[in-house]
Amino acid sequence: MRLLKYSAIAIIAITAIAATRPEPSPRIEFDALEAYPEGIAFDKAANLYYVSSARLGHIGKVSPQGAYTVLHADSTLRSTYGLKIHPDGKRLFACVSDANYSKYTNPATRMKMARLISIDLKTGKRLSDTDLSLLVPGKHFANDLSFDPQGNAYITDSFAGAVYKVDPSGKASIFAKDEQFKTEGVGLNGIVYHPSGYLIVDNSSKGQLFKIELKDPKKVTRIAVDQYFMGADGLLLNDNNTLTMVVNGGTDKIFQLTSSDNWQSAKVTASTLVTDRFTYPATATQNGKDIWVMNAQFNQLVDSNSVPVKKFAIQQVVYKPLN
Repeated sequence: MRLLKYSAIAIIAITAIAATRPEPSPRIEFDALEAYPEGIAFDKAANLYYVSSARLGHIGKVSPQGAYTVLHADSTLRSTYGLKIHPDGKRLFACVSDANYSKYTNPATRMKMARLISIDLKTGKRLSDTDLSLLVPGKHFANDLSFDPQGNAYITDSFAGAVYKVDPSGKASIFAKDEQFKTEGVGLNGIVYHPSGYLIVDNSSKGQLFKIELKDPKKVTRIAVDQYFMGADGLLLNDNNTLTMVVNGGTDKIFQLTSSDNWQSAKVTASTLVTDRFTYPATATQNGKDIWVMNAQFNQLVDSNSVPVKKFAIQQVVYKPLN
């Protein structure tokens, strides 16, 4: 009887703890076996999220209700990463590489491939395919991209320490390459265009932010922030003075940064909580006033004991202001 009494007490205590445990922020869960999506872009016109695939190279569509379908599939893409909808609203652009996680990796392409492709949003057909791998010698990882209002695309190469430019005609060139970008492993990563005429990029290995002037790309300045963001990944410019930064690599949190001096410096004003339980968050997109982040779950890919993941989640960012 005494044992049963103590067992009942233990069950009640565990139940009470579970009941008070904070729930993570809202999620859109979807099934996409072995996809490991990294990039995300919300299409307001279609009310859909587009997601990439670091494992299979697919580009998929996710409804707000969590229905997943493939928009474009081709194993020669190896892996797809950053996604952005073109300013015309008709095309989706994707960074293509064979950096580390592809199921279809090949010695001829591993750490050598860097491409920018565009997909017709209505048909899912590929419209363009630009090779970036010959612009700079060495290893390559086309990771993320951003557009300016003229339709020029700017792409980060995380291994080459460079930012490329692809103009509306498809002509590719080196836009910026600076000593400050150099690092071992994954360096330059997230990138956004600022309406004042510059790019903001982050560096995963250094945990730093940089500002690149469009009129003079040799003018690269480090944005002064009072902390480092090791594992910095996707960036999202919410307004001229507010930036969302996704950080993974064990931190697995989303930070809000603000600037009052045109991004010469910035400070962290809010972040998500550990209890939100992001799982290797990668990139962010905006749906109205809400920010949603793709949980890439790359931690599962480096675990030899894990089985392929089927269920993934797009998770809403709920910031808590910092005191």
